[in-house]
Amino acid sequence: MPQPVITPSKTMSAPQKALIKLGLKRDIDLALHLPLRYEDETRIVKLRDAREGDTAQIEATVTACEITQRPRRQLLVTVDDGSDTCVMRFFSFYPSHQKALAVGNRIRARGEVKGGFMGLTMMHPTFKAAGGHLAEALTPVYSTVAGLAQAYLRRAVITGLDHADLSETMPPGVPWPDPRGAWTLRDALQFLHHPTPDVSLAALEDRSHPAWVRLKCEELLAQQLSQLTAKRERDLLRAPALKMKRGALHDQLHKALPFGLTNAQQRVGQEIAQDLSRPVPMHRLLQGDVGAGKTVVAALAAMVAIDAGWQCALMAPTEILATQHFAKLVGWLEPLGVKVAWLIGSQKKKERAAMLALIESGEAALVVGTHAVIQEHVKFKCLGLAVIDEQHRFGVAQRLALRGKMQAEGMEPHMLMMTATPIPRTLAMSYYADLDVSVIDELPPGRTPIVTRVVSDHRRGEVVSRIGAQLQEGRQVYWVCPLIEESEALDLSNATQTHADLSEALPGVMVGLLHSRMPVAEKKAVMELFTAGVMGVLVSTTVIEVGVDVPNASLMVIEHAERFGLSQLHQLRGRVGRGAAASACVLLYGTPEGGRLSETARERLRAMVETNDGFEIARRDLEIRGPGEFLGARQSGAPLLRFADLETDGHLLDWARALAPHMLDQHAFLAERHIGRWLGGKSEYLKA
Repeated sequence: MPQPVITPSKTMSAPQKALIKLGLKRDIDLALHLPLRYEDETRIVKLRDAREGDTAQIEATVTACEITQRPRRQLLVTVDDGSDTCVMRFFSFYPSHQKALAVGNRIRARGEVKGGFMGLTMMHPTFKAAGGHLAEALTPVYSTVAGLAQAYLRRAVITGLDHADLSETMPPGVPWPDPRGAWTLRDALQFLHHPTPDVSLAALEDRSHPAWVRLKCEELLAQQLSQLTAKRERDLLRAPALKMKRGALHDQLHKALPFGLTNAQQRVGQEIAQDLSRPVPMHRLLQGDVGAGKTVVAALAAMVAIDAGWQCALMAPTEILATQHFAKLVGWLEPLGVKVAWLIGSQKKKERAAMLALIESGEAALVVGTHAVIQEHVKFKCLGLAVIDEQHRFGVAQRLALRGKMQAEGMEPHMLMMTATPIPRTLAMSYYADLDVSVIDELPPGRTPIVTRVVSDHRRGEVVSRIGAQLQEGRQVYWVCPLIEESEALDLSNATQTHADLSEALPGVMVGLLHSRMPVAEKKAVMELFTAGVMGVLVSTTVIEVGVDVPNASLMVIEHAERFGLSQLHQLRGRVGRGAAASACVLLYGTPEGGRLSETARERLRAMVETNDGFEIARRDLEIRGPGEFLGARQSGAPLLRFADLETDGHLLDWARALAPHMLDQHAFLAERHIGRWLGGKSEYLKA
């Protein structure tokens, strides 16, 4: 049965509205809102037995209660439990506190015990009158929001557990991947919300307890079922069958290219061509390391669509990247008679109107642009193929809007999504299981390996000298900064100041500045000067992270590299090493005065030095930061995996992948209930 859903109303109390803000709209949502941690209120500890640093619950008599003003105003309460004394300190208190903690009162208090010269202390412990029953289970502490007290949330969770439909959705006779997972869902949830005092806290915290195993199995199965359902639903849709024509545009472009395709590019091109020839929408993710040659594969796919009489759109997340694609594609395609249109947000009205007319008439066979491509007034005559570069930077609504540009009734365009962030196997198997994945796992010949060095900011002068040497050899240099202008919050060098410093240190050298707040025309002019080789050094923010292709640039300096993510560092490094010259990447790092880099920052910098392999970089990034960064907007605001860990639960993922098709084929009703229980409406994101 569907779970009743709570919707906001004017008569709701603040805590009820807070529950909705947390996403707790159904009884099952409350039941699945598991504790962050637990407090042990099941026993009383004698002060003499309490170890420093432990959180303990005591029963004691108040022997002193006074307000002092030094070193700041505070309430000091001394208690004695017959074995020792303890001073409780409150910096925030009310008259009611003083009344409840009056001398002679017997209280039950719970807090972290600290030792010291003056004896045992507790800072801001919770307390109530002594006596009454002790808790029979550990007390859950939940993640919450402002206006939602733990006590209210605990009562709401208990109500949700009592009312939620937790009947079995697993097919009978299903073997569990781990015998410890064979708890019922209700027993597992009841236990995790109120574990018994004898449970191993380590097993709860590392989620290895049998109750956790049961929940992970259920969650991973729900994800696999929703992915497979989306894939099957898409296979029922119709798309134009785009057959490759021998000797036509595809073959002409292939012959005209000034370079040969790698074996990986040819293999991936065949996979895409095979998809395009089918009358169902292609939904393929093309992944390849920085510089692997994804753009030419997309161009060849576009030629198949255009040969068949359909239009193709290529959408990129930034104007710089879209400009790079446009320049490259015009150079390849216009000699073949293919008209390429151009759409960006900052276009002049007259130019935009001309482009819109070309697109609507069908005269423009290929359309390249940014988000401007999906604006409502953009009308395609016959869109057959949509290509999205750096797909993780676009939201679900934007991808759906591009699909909706097809005018043919009851049909969908083919979709090719590209990413330069290689996706580790476990992520591809889980979050991208609804997509067909093609991998360009080979770099074009002639790409020089990039030497990466980690250098302290104290040696900045040496780096500037190195730049001078590169410039004398006729090479060009990138210098990337994390900020545009001064920030009081972060003590980081900024692009504007660095541009001024380098201009002074390198007399006679043109030093350019590029950042996202510059007018489009100015950005375009700077990039043209750098691409043409006139500009020696380009100081930039991360707007050059993807797509910028200047083969003569051989040195990349990344300032405050410790502040960047690993995949972002790898993307930036990929801007050099694109020509025949030996290339290098210098990771300048700064540390707090007398401090050290964090362990995470050290791991990132170490990974950059040890490998140039994007797949290895991605694997390490997943270890360091988890899956969130890889998924981007595909999550549609909420991660689909809250409990399972792809690093440690791979065997459970394999089990779920194997069970999902069997369950959809043989137990469709149970599969539908299982998806609804775990995901509600969150599986909608898969349609993009």
